[in-house]
Amino acid sequence: MQRVHTPEPLFLGFGRAVREIVQYRELLGQLVRKELKIKYKDSVLGFFWTLLRPLTQLLVYSLAIGFFLGASRNIPEFGVYMFTGLLAWTLFTEILSGSTGTIVNNAGLIKKIYLPSELFPLSVVGASLVNFALQLVILLGAWAYTGKWPSPSGLPLVLLALLVLLVFGTALGLVLSAVNVYLRDVQYLVEVGLLLWFWMTPIIYDWTKVHDKLVVSHHLTFLFQLYMANPLANIVLAFQRVLWPAGKGTIFYYSGDLYLRLAILLGCCLVFLWVGQRVFARSRGNFAQEL
Repeated sequence: MQRVHTPEPLFLGFGRAVREIVQYRELLGQLVRKELKIKYKDSVLGFFWTLLRPLTQLLVYSLAIGFFLGASRNIPEFGVYMFTGLLAWTLFTEILSGSTGTIVNNAGLIKKIYLPSELFPLSVVGASLVNFALQLVILLGAWAYTGKWPSPSGLPLVLLALLVLLVFGTALGLVLSAVNVYLRDVQYLVEVGLLLWFWMTPIIYDWTKVHDKLVVSHHLTFLFQLYMANPLANIVLAFQRVLWPAGKGTIFYYSGDLYLRLAILLGCCLVFLWVGQRVFARSRGNFAQEL
């Protein structure tokens, strides 16, 4: 007999958890496939729904913000501009929303056998990455239609931004999935929080409007710096800089040092990932009882 849920020390065990996840990597792959199959089970269109949601958002925002409010008159190729932000945002929301309920949704498996519980939130991350890759097809079509392609020199920046998004989303997903076991209201709070977070990120409006309102008009530089501390704002700006070729040379092109900002964010997110895993590990001993 072996006790599988021994009390976890607060500061030790992260390396052991990573090694354990590597050992169960084949199971992780199976869980990723399970997430994808369950999402589109008995669906006629299948993976097309992954493309339909961002396309619908793009159409609605393009009409409401671009056409009726006139944003497309100022921002060149407004549809491409907005979709680059939606691409990053959709990946983040899928990771966060899916991870929050993943322990509760797999209660039957968790109560029957022992396996690293971190595999369940990580499987959502893997499935979200597959959907992200599929949604890139829309962007490829937009580049082909406009005839403007991004420069390969920007690839390291967008990969860095993607890495920050994945680390940050995984860390936050681990914490929320553990807390949701004990407080089921968390999944609803996440929905409300993501709605507010969306409007605090320059996706359907450009960052210059925030700068002009806070810094130029009211001299509230501190609030603008606080706005720019939003990890998703930096990630979206990096995606827009690289994946929106028409923006180069315009006032909407963010010329700040995004490499430095994202590198600092990556360091902070790695620390947050360590903290998130330790919180998750300390909580999982009572998952079976709570579920």
